[in-house]
Amino acid sequence: MTRFSPLVIGLLLAACTATEDEGPDGGQGGGSAGSTATGGEGGSVAPPAAFRVALGSCSYQHSAQPILYDVVAAAPDLFVYLGDNIYGDTLDMGILQAQYNALAIKREFQTLWNATEVLAVWDDHDYGQNDAGKSYPMKEESKQVFLDFWQVPADSDRRQHEGIYTAHTFGPEGYRLQLLLLDMRTFRDDLVPAGNDPQFKNDYQPNDDPSATMLGDAQWIWLEEQLQQPAQVRLIASSTQFGISYNGYEAWANVPHERQRMVDLIRDTNAHGVIFMSGDVHYGELSKLESAGVYPLYDLTSSGLTETWPWVEDNDNRIGDAEPRNNFGVIDIDWQMEDPQIDFRIHNIDGEVAIQHTISLSELTLPN
Repeated sequence: MTRFSPLVIGLLLAACTATEDEGPDGGQGGGSAGSTATGGEGGSVAPPAAFRVALGSCSYQHSAQPILYDVVAAAPDLFVYLGDNIYGDTLDMGILQAQYNALAIKREFQTLWNATEVLAVWDDHDYGQNDAGKSYPMKEESKQVFLDFWQVPADSDRRQHEGIYTAHTFGPEGYRLQLLLLDMRTFRDDLVPAGNDPQFKNDYQPNDDPSATMLGDAQWIWLEEQLQQPAQVRLIASSTQFGISYNGYEAWANVPHERQRMVDLIRDTNAHGVIFMSGDVHYGELSKLESAGVYPLYDLTSSGLTETWPWVEDNDNRIGDAEPRNNFGVIDIDWQMEDPQIDFRIHNIDGEVAIQHTISLSELTLPN
């Protein structure tokens, strides 16, 4: 087994990276967000400026990625890669590393890396195998390549536990954004094939086995602890879609009791302001999941930065239309409003705002 030093990818990026302070778990932090800022304790704090999170997924490393220049032009405080950040699909870590290297040397990627803080989760193709879960045999080796590429510090919690999940906070007390990066691969049980039953479609059917898991016990415990931390807005990065109706492809809808567990956890921890971000499907859309006992759960899906799909699947929970062209997503939080506003957008490769929906933060409040 070939092992890789963090310097392998760092040297590739260093040639085109200015000497900014390194972000806590990812990019060089070219923006001014300050991802672990927790100032303002013990006194009144003026509302900070609006905070902008950009997001995207599904970027083939050998294709041109001009949309990353559009991301930079949008001036986000943070960019989150939501998986399939490269297409590796291999058991050979030398091949996987080479695919990351191909992304690293792209000028579009270097421009993004230098412009703002960059954080990432993985999905199946950068994990190492299509639709793979916990049975992928190289998950520990792939994790090391992933963490080294994204320049995750040696003392990060991501290097101390199984899987790549982690949390970040942004902003002062009273105006705090919590970012929860989930690992949807390391612990997930295999999905159930659709078979020949006509009531199911595409690849998979819902799994009614109560022991089947999406996150695994340790990650669920960690998530419960995180949802009890103080924050006004909580962005949960899930590489596969959370809020859609069943369509037979990979999604939380394939393990419905686990999605309900998430809904119940949000309710039981009294976690206000939860929003999901996802990728994977090669089109963009905004979903709204309505469940008893909790506020509407929005899921902004941005996919893909380079990849597209021949059709758009039906989704009973979709708001408006889907965007089939290459795209990136934006979530703006306007803290200056008395009732802060949250704006969801999908920007396509043609420079258009293809999807836009605005809500007030008070709408993401648990009922009394």
